[in-house]
Amino acid sequence: MGRLCETEGLTDVQSEILALVRTFVDEQILPVATELEHRDEYPEKIVEGMRDLGLFGLTIPEEYGGLGESLLTYALVVEEIARGWMSVSGIVNTHFIVAYMLMRHGTPEQKQRYLPRMATGEVRGAFSMSEPGCGSDVSAIRTKAVRSADGATYTVDGQKMWLTNGGTSTLVAVLVRTDEGADSIYKNMTTFLVEKPAGFGEVLPGLSVPGKIEKMGYKGVDTTELVFDGFAIGADQVLGGEPGRGFYQMMDGVEVGRVNVAARGCGVALRAFELGVAYAQQRETFGKRIAEHQAVLFRLAEMGTKVEAAHQMMVRAARTKDCGRRNDLEAGMAKYLASEYCSQVVEDSFRIHGGYGFSKEYEIERLYREAPMLLIGEGTADIQRMIIGRRLLEDYRL
Repeated sequence: MGRLCETEGLTDVQSEILALVRTFVDEQILPVATELEHRDEYPEKIVEGMRDLGLFGLTIPEEYGGLGESLLTYALVVEEIARGWMSVSGIVNTHFIVAYMLMRHGTPEQKQRYLPRMATGEVRGAFSMSEPGCGSDVSAIRTKAVRSADGATYTVDGQKMWLTNGGTSTLVAVLVRTDEGADSIYKNMTTFLVEKPAGFGEVLPGLSVPGKIEKMGYKGVDTTELVFDGFAIGADQVLGGEPGRGFYQMMDGVEVGRVNVAARGCGVALRAFELGVAYAQQRETFGKRIAEHQAVLFRLAEMGTKVEAAHQMMVRAARTKDCGRRNDLEAGMAKYLASEYCSQVVEDSFRIHGGYGFSKEYEIERLYREAPMLLIGEGTADIQRMIIGRRLLEDYRL
């Protein structure tokens, strides 16, 4: 371990958790990640290992069987996992966001029903906002839930898109439109907790999970659509028990999700730097190691600086949220910077590898295909800049 990505002020428990996860990554993920990724194979053994480590319950309170750790601890764990294989961090990320939304907004009955089983990994979470016709424009969603005359059930129709863990999850937080008669579209949105069996096809009457969407990277983890056709769901499955609060609940979840994406960017960038700095000390040209050529040395310096800057900003965003303060500015900055820097660091490491970086035998080829997802996940770079700019104008208003 070098000096990059160190975090000051951690407790003994946090340090022990990170050391345990780092060993797990080095021994159980890195040796098999590239092979599994090339086969687009779900990492079942790795997921079971994470369950054994208690990572699915990392942030769930102890009263529900979890470890009760902070967002900072979770973000640092995600950074370590992404250093091994970013897809694995995606498996636990959606689970964490749903657990967070339940902790913050769920009814006592919903918390008691789901959180203990989520802590063990028996119930696995996913969340869904995007649709085929909308991504960043959440107000444009068309999937709609209509309440029955007696108010006991809803009927849901529509199509959701880009569902990470869509096939393997068993609990999906889904944002839909409901006619609450409010004057704002954002107050006419509701989050439903949809229980379903894992698998593909028509998993329940009126609910289908088509096959995996083929992607250039971010393989192994299943990304799917979710199709509702007359799907009936009880009113007790409305998150928090009150319709019309869905948009704000989802935005709260996405806020911590952006810290997670920043952490993933930090992990992938750190791994790209590790590969680049190691290769530069092994490869020789013109009678000396390429690390001794000024052009490569300068490139390594820029890579290391970007890795460190992104890590520190991610840590600040997590700590701000842990203190109970609004962190949309810090989370937006962290997500924006970490994803952009990750893409640049991976590109530089690819250049250091030269022609070998283009070979599937070298790990950097996998990272080169994974990094672009971070530029669009949990809100594109342009969306982050809009959020950052608006918040800055609020803080510095004349």
